[in-house]
Amino acid sequence: MSVQAHSPAPSPSSLSVPPRNAGTPVSASQTRNPITIRLRKILGTNFTDEATTEALRTLSELYGTQSTVSTSDSKAQINDTDSGSDWSDDDTDVVPAVQDHRECLNETASRARKNLRRDLENKLAQGSQQFLQAFSEVDQKLDELQNHVAAMRVACDEAETQLRLSSEASQSLLDRAESLRSEREEVEMRKNIVMLFLNRFTLSNEEAEAITSRDVPIGPRFFEAMNKTEHIRNDCRVLMSGEDGPTKAGLDIMASTSSYLEQGYEKIYRWCSFEFRQMGRDAQLEVDSTMQQAVRRLSQRPELLSEALAFLTQTRQTGLLSAFLDALTRGGPSGLPRPIELHAHDPIRYVGDMLAWVHQAIAAECEFLESLFGLGGGQEGDGRARRMVGAVRTFRGGEEEGWVKELLNSAVTKLCVPLKVRVQQTVRSQESSIVSYKVANLLQYYMLTMRRTIGEDALLSTTLSEITDVSYKVFFDAIEAHGRALLRISLDPDDPSLTPPLPILEHAQLLREIMQVYDSSLLDDTTAEPGPTFNRILDVMLDPAMEMCAAAAEEKARYRPQWDRAVFVLNCWCYLQNVLEAFEFTSEKRRNLQEKIDERVKLLEDEHYENILRDASLYDTVTIIKSKSPSDRLSHVLPAQQLQPTLARFSLWLSSPEVVHSPRLSALTSPSLHSTIHRVSLARVTKAYAQLCEEVRKPENRYEAASTLLGMERPFGQAGVLWAIFGLEEGSEEFAAD
Repeated sequence: MSVQAHSPAPSPSSLSVPPRNAGTPVSASQTRNPITIRLRKILGTNFTDEATTEALRTLSELYGTQSTVSTSDSKAQINDTDSGSDWSDDDTDVVPAVQDHRECLNETASRARKNLRRDLENKLAQGSQQFLQAFSEVDQKLDELQNHVAAMRVACDEAETQLRLSSEASQSLLDRAESLRSEREEVEMRKNIVMLFLNRFTLSNEEAEAITSRDVPIGPRFFEAMNKTEHIRNDCRVLMSGEDGPTKAGLDIMASTSSYLEQGYEKIYRWCSFEFRQMGRDAQLEVDSTMQQAVRRLSQRPELLSEALAFLTQTRQTGLLSAFLDALTRGGPSGLPRPIELHAHDPIRYVGDMLAWVHQAIAAECEFLESLFGLGGGQEGDGRARRMVGAVRTFRGGEEEGWVKELLNSAVTKLCVPLKVRVQQTVRSQESSIVSYKVANLLQYYMLTMRRTIGEDALLSTTLSEITDVSYKVFFDAIEAHGRALLRISLDPDDPSLTPPLPILEHAQLLREIMQVYDSSLLDDTTAEPGPTFNRILDVMLDPAMEMCAAAAEEKARYRPQWDRAVFVLNCWCYLQNVLEAFEFTSEKRRNLQEKIDERVKLLEDEHYENILRDASLYDTVTIIKSKSPSDRLSHVLPAQQLQPTLARFSLWLSSPEVVHSPRLSALTSPSLHSTIHRVSLARVTKAYAQLCEEVRKPENRYEAASTLLGMERPFGQAGVLWAIFGLEEGSEEFAAD
């Protein structure tokens, strides 16, 4: 067969349809032509559709196996050609192989078009045969499974029948076993109840031995037995309070536990009494938990606790007195610290060491007693706040706090007599008032400290209060005697100085030292104002000094009239005021002293004003103006011929240095007083000159050419010019009262 004879038919897409004009109608025969319809259908098919693509792929798989043999033969022939020799343009052996391959593909497509339905039916029939074979095997297995299930049902029925027969045969045995088990549980429950009752309401032999036997010491074992006894009594009371009332068992339990408790309290009492007798021999007092618990339990029997604490009080009194006397005469171990009596020549250290020892002993004793009764503040759950060091100790009225207060007061009772005797001897033997005040101040500090520690009603607080009163009495007697001696001192008539004399300086130095001691003390650290005691000190120290300055100045002025007593008194009083200004707590006394200084300043202002008027030749003129009758003409009393020289002398005085600086006031030690007094006096002079000008200008006084008369000399009849000359401001509040 030639290549031309077997060439494939032209594809539908290569068939050309003769074009038709738009105006040429399509005939009905053409539209019904099968070839036309076929071509139109083929040309309109969309091969990109998924269903079409899947169908074509299925057909390719179905018929692909039939053309595999012919295709492989063609490929083998091509490969043999490739391996034989190289390709060349003249080689024409490949063309027949390609044409054979195309003919094979065309035959496959032709066979697919002819036998498609039959091949599909054969494929479906083959698949159905496979399904039937598989389901036949499944059906066979299900039949076997049904046979096994039937055999198991028969076996279960037989087992159920045997089980029912066995249960009916053993039912009586099971009932008997159940009844025996119930009886056993009831017996066990009764046994447990009895054991619990005995354990809860009776003491074991070991517990009874711990309470009654003297061989068992006071300790945790004893306290556990006591706790259990008390719990038994509390529980027994609850049982006896029921509707049935007390029972014989309850009464027996209460009687036995009461006997055990009394024996236990007696044992605690004997042990505490023995331990309290031993506490006086130990320098360091320590309380362990056993002692605390014993005292706390014994507090439930106050009569036994009182008897035991009586031994403790006696022991502590003897121990503290012996330790105090040893500290006075022997000192500490190996002589350190040294005996307090060695410092008897130094009263402040001597008294301070004794009081410090007593305070330290009381602090240790108080700590011991608080630990003994379990009153250590700040512990969790005790409801007490921790007390700061030096804070006021408040006794809230509790039973334990009452015991502590009473025991602390009793323990230091024997210290009061030797302390009081030695302190009073030291105080009465002092000649220096400042030393007496330091000792009194020290005693007052410790008195307040003791009151905060052991209370105001304690015997030691009362003793310190008495000693403090004696010390202050000695001190006030000394400063009062010093004040009386100061009043008897007279000034030297030949001494022209106006500064404070030596006795005032020494007295002020003594006052300064006393105030420094008071300022450094901790007595009134909570208030800025001093107490009545120190106010009395200021009165006793300052009043005689001020009185001495005034009286001695008057006496010296009689012998020496030219001596300026007013300036002297102001200098002395201002010096005393300067001494007080360094201390804030003297504000009230400084106010009183300032009032007296202001009175003296007022008198000095009047004197200085009159002196300026005399120096300025205006004194007579101002006196005439103030003393003349309103009906008199000033020109008749003070003619112009007499007024003109007066104004001239006043003008001349305005050029003198006394206008700026007063020689008399320069003796004042306070520059502010000098300036104030001089300025006030110049202001009064200005006002007096203004009044003179006003009177001269009045028509009723009949001065001829009054303006000319006043304008001839400075300040030319103008008060404003005089204010400017003096360097003062007219209308200032400083001069408003003048």
